[in-house]
Amino acid sequence: MNIKGVSACEILDSRKEKTILISIKTNVGEFSASAPNGKSTGKHAKKTYKKNLEGDIETIKKFSDYFSEEVFEKFDDLKRTEDIVDRHIGANTLFALESAILKAIASEQKKQVWELINSSAKLSPRLVGNCIGGGAHSSSDKKPDFQEFLLIPKSKSVKESFEINKKLKKGAEKILGEEDKKFNSKKNDENAWMTSLNEKEVLDILKKLKTPLGLDVAGSSFYKRKNYQYKNPLLRRNEKEQLGYLSNLIKNFNLFYIEDAFEENDFESHAKLLRLLAYLSIQRTGAKKFPGILIVGDDLIVTNHKRLEKAIQMKSINAVIVKPNQIGSLLDVKKVCVLAKENNIKIVFSHRSGETEENILADLAFGFQADFFKCGIDGDVREGKIKRLIEIEKSLK
Repeated sequence: MNIKGVSACEILDSRKEKTILISIKTNVGEFSASAPNGKSTGKHAKKTYKKNLEGDIETIKKFSDYFSEEVFEKFDDLKRTEDIVDRHIGANTLFALESAILKAIASEQKKQVWELINSSAKLSPRLVGNCIGGGAHSSSDKKPDFQEFLLIPKSKSVKESFEINKKLKKGAEKILGEEDKKFNSKKNDENAWMTSLNEKEVLDILKKLKTPLGLDVAGSSFYKRKNYQYKNPLLRRNEKEQLGYLSNLIKNFNLFYIEDAFEENDFESHAKLLRLLAYLSIQRTGAKKFPGILIVGDDLIVTNHKRLEKAIQMKSINAVIVKPNQIGSLLDVKKVCVLAKENNIKIVFSHRSGETEENILADLAFGFQADFFKCGIDGDVREGKIKRLIEIEKSLK
């Protein structure tokens, strides 16, 4: 596949904020891809754009003819792209550009994008759905301090899990209407229910749904002056108190998944939580292996293989969030996934809060054989990504 020209323009994401769309002209047709925007972004993530969106659009125009002599035939040929644009564009722009190139290669070879990554991929990831929101994703004055309250059905079928989560989300709406006097069925920017309840009250509701539950604590979002500053209700917790509080929530609500339990530089507290849960499991059951509760790194890792190496060395996590536009380079995404699998770290491919119609995330998750796929539950542009995953699953039967 040969690239004859590259262009870029701005579009709006699901939050009506500007993001980038890349289009390429090739010998097999025209292809385009867009990048999402995140609101809760780790400090260590790559810059979204070199300077700004407009600057990256102009840079892409200047580089339009630089690709004409390159031949793209496989996934690893993305290195040719990175050799040309390295340090000239930001992560969002690189992700969109490489995604468009993968679509062109796949089209020329009459393949699906995921087949360029792993043609023998078979296992579908398990869905993780954001049911009730708080933190940075919710605009209400009174809300849970934690960012996401997640439903994680056990079904191995993506289609079945999709239907289960939609049904459970409806059930949660009904209970919220009974328990939260201020609830009015409004949704936040990830299409999750907004509530004035605190995290314990939300978990009391969700446990009635009888499905595995998870939390995105987003610890960095309310960590100030060496304390976790809770607003609902007002109180402060230091690292030790945060550790005790979260371990109690895990035990009392039988939680399965905890993301960013502590602030984004605290590898040690994540490691302490992992050790504590393993110790409690041995005490309870005599099991020598960790019981399967996921301690997940997002802002802690930001899809960066060097930070993942540190987390593995310190035994801080047993699962990692992969957000391709955090790092930009899909070759770096591959490095993270390979490193995770080599060290028995579960992989969770994730959407962003400001999403677009782009659904390549599903192909990437399936191609890299992710263990989980975190992409909302229903509505707006998120549903399209889940439906793409269902389409992939169906094609293999």
